[in-house]
Amino acid sequence: MTAVFTSRFNPGSAEATQRRAALQARLHALRALEERAAAASARSLPQFEKRGQLLPRQRVALLLDAGAPWLPLCTLAGYLQDVKDPEKSVPGGGMVAGIGFVSGVRCMVVASDSGIEAGAIQPMGLEKILRVQEIALQNRLPFIHLVESAGANLMRYRVEGFVHGGTLFRNLARLSAAGIPVMTVQHGSGTAGGAYMPGLSDVVIMVQGRSRAFLAGPPLLMAATGEIATEEELGGAEMHTSVSGLGEYLAQDDREAIGLARDVVAQLGWNTAPRPSAPAPLLPADDLLSLMSADLRQPVDMREVMARLVDGSELLEFKARYGMATLCAQGHIQGHAVGFISNNGPIDVAGANKATHFIQWMCQLGHPIIYLQNTTGYMVGKDSEQGGMIKHGSKMIQAVTNATVPQITIQCGASFGAGNYGMCGRGYAPRFLFSWPGAKTAVMGGEQAARTMQIVTEAALTRKGLTPDPAESQAQFDKIVAMFEAQADAFYTSGLLLDDGVIDPRDTRAVLAFCLDTCADAQARTLRPLSFGVARM
Repeated sequence: MTAVFTSRFNPGSAEATQRRAALQARLHALRALEERAAAASARSLPQFEKRGQLLPRQRVALLLDAGAPWLPLCTLAGYLQDVKDPEKSVPGGGMVAGIGFVSGVRCMVVASDSGIEAGAIQPMGLEKILRVQEIALQNRLPFIHLVESAGANLMRYRVEGFVHGGTLFRNLARLSAAGIPVMTVQHGSGTAGGAYMPGLSDVVIMVQGRSRAFLAGPPLLMAATGEIATEEELGGAEMHTSVSGLGEYLAQDDREAIGLARDVVAQLGWNTAPRPSAPAPLLPADDLLSLMSADLRQPVDMREVMARLVDGSELLEFKARYGMATLCAQGHIQGHAVGFISNNGPIDVAGANKATHFIQWMCQLGHPIIYLQNTTGYMVGKDSEQGGMIKHGSKMIQAVTNATVPQITIQCGASFGAGNYGMCGRGYAPRFLFSWPGAKTAVMGGEQAARTMQIVTEAALTRKGLTPDPAESQAQFDKIVAMFEAQADAFYTSGLLLDDGVIDPRDTRAVLAFCLDTCADAQARTLRPLSFGVARM
């Protein structure tokens, strides 16, 4: 039966205190990286003020309902991908993105960070906007883009970026055709491909004297045709709102443009219904800082995590005595009925079968599934292989792939090997995926990978009649461990957009509740799809 979970965790122990300090240090590093991007953008404030403009983050803050929840997405996008120096890399991908409320409506909001390189599109910035477009489409969220971009940086031109960039515009057409409103506030330039951002929006708001949208700016026009024209003649706000018809509304400045955007959203009639209150967990969220060891080989009872997320700390465990290393349980988060799947060890044959059964049961009930990843992967060994680990693990992966309910993944600890797949990693398209700061993702642990290569290398040398050099063998071992550890780090994987963001473990319940509300809103929202997106007239 459903019961209040009895915790055996001692948050005052020396071990817990050490774990808490280590994770707080990681959180401090995370906040410093996020602040680095904001500070880099803020350094442009004098230029923005001189032009009578607001900084991108000021625009977002003004657009959002005061005091309403805001879920930032992909804040570490591009970390260590722009430069390899951790002290100089600026994360964020050159844009701000997240889900928030505008005039009472839950929306996807994206803003070009024009305080950094004039909003030039970065490679991981492109990946970031494609990801949030996908989230908007899945969750039926109005898509609002605050645009001011210098376009692609031609000094760092890559043909693949140009080609893949077309997906951004294809997604706008898909959103509109699905019946999901697409809005652009054109705060500054939109050149060449960037001009299709307003062109493929349902509603466009332009700012007098600042908005620009043209397929070819004056320099390119002169180079291509010899024609001479001013920016206003080619693509100014007054021209587009009175001559070409590209813009629907003309604002005098950024503030008025944001106000008009809020007015347009208010007229959608898509306000979110209030959620009923629910009892908080009986166990403190602060314990989540010290439950997981930095050494992910240390065991942890993931029931302790679940009990600090669910209403009233009440859980109903499924098949508690069968496949005990795989945990399946039911509970509620802010009134939403959910199923949990987590790991207290490798996934064995019984655990895979148990998880497969549970996923199908949750689909029959229509309950979202939350995966709390903490696994070294599927069980290996003679007994496991003879027991059919491959086919039983494959059944679990089949169930994860084809589940008919929203799936949300939190990478709490290890996410190794095929366990990443069976526990709904990024490749299995969970509706949302977030990581804790200490989480690690890899095909296997660094030491396991290094030892595997050491065995293979030594065997090859032996076959050739050579004796392995211990110093060279150790050097190779250390190099492989370092490579795996660097790439497994949560900040690095988040920089590659292998999750939707790194979160404070204490915020996990709030993040899950927000995501579940978003999924529920999408389910309840009635769309009016078209054969094509709204064509501009």
